[in-house]
Amino acid sequence: MSDLSIRRAGPDDIEALSDIGRATFIETFGHLYPPQDLEAFLPAAYGLERTRDDLAHPRKASWQVEDAGPGVGYAAAGICDLPHPQVGPNAFELKRFYLMKARQNGGVGGRLWGEVLDWMMRQDPDDLWIGVWSENHGAQRFYARHGFEKVGEYGFRVGQTVDHEFILRRPTHRNSN
Repeated sequence: MSDLSIRRAGPDDIEALSDIGRATFIETFGHLYPPQDLEAFLPAAYGLERTRDDLAHPRKASWQVEDAGPGVGYAAAGICDLPHPQVGPNAFELKRFYLMKARQNGGVGGRLWGEVLDWMMRQDPDDLWIGVWSENHGAQRFYARHGFEKVGEYGFRVGQTVDHEFILRRPTHRNSN
């Protein structure tokens, strides 16, 4: 795998982060949705304005995985907004974690995970949260290996399609109940 690097994204990365976000979502999940649902979802989720706002938010962070320049993956984390009654004001969430398929299973996912987890733990959260598609068994196994357990479910809207998602939680040292 050539020169893969992981770095914290900044204001100069808005366009690249938006592009890799769209590309990885389409590669991973695009086949699940009618074209009109993707057309409705992608600009709101991965458009330049949304990416700019996320990068400017003081309690959010994004990382970019690059291969000698081009983005091949990314992650985003921040304050949790999952619909669960136990989410408190000091809860943090892994919001996005994607690698192009050609870059999966080579160790870079573990490196990226380490960067994101370190950042979230430096925020001294009460607990960590993740929303994951109910049919993404590989991701669920990965998160279970890192101490996350299913605590709820919700619907995630992509256009008119509503996906069945699981809510995963991992208590931290501050909140071990």
